[in-house]
Amino acid sequence: ASRRHGTLYVGSTSDIRKRLEQHHSGAVKSFTRRYEVFRLVHFEFHDSLDHARERERRIKKWRRAWKIQLVEGHNPDWRDLAGDLPF
Repeated sequence: ASRRHGTLYVGSTSDIRKRLEQHHSGAVKSFTRRYEVFRLVHFEFHDSLDHARERERRIKKWRRAWKIQLVEGHNPDWRDLAGDLPF
C-alpha cells in the first residue's frame, strides 16, 4: 500500500525479500514505483507458486472494500510488515 486506504498493489513472488527490495529501491519502472506503493500491509504464504498466483488473481478481482477488509482484519493500523517476515 502507499498509505492507509491508499493505492493497493497485489502480487505474488517466490522471493518476497527480493521483491520488497526491488519495490523499495525503485529499481524497476513499475506500478509500485509510479504510485509509491512501498508498504507491505498483508502477506500470505502458499504451498506452491501456482497456488499463490491463483490467490493473487482472485484477490485482484475483488472489490476494493474487500481488499481493505482483508488488510484491516490482520493489520488494522496498516503497519509496514516487512520487518515481521519470519526469515
